[in-house]
Amino acid sequence: MEHMSTWEALLLGVLVVLVLFWMGPGVKVMLERSRQAETRDWRGFLWPIVLVVLFVFLLIKMV
Repeated sequence: MEHMSTWEALLLGVLVVLVLFWMGPGVKVMLERSRQAETRDWRGFLWPIVLVVLFVFLLIKMV
């Protein structure tokens, strides 16, 4: 695989910085809301993840 040329690396760096500035306000609001979250909110988030992990383990065992 070829290495990126200088202009490609610069363009990629500028793109990353622009995406960070674009998403910055949303991340700030998300962090504010996560501080106010209650434990039942986290339980509702974790249950689907646990179920998916168990389902994947079940699929692996079936093979």
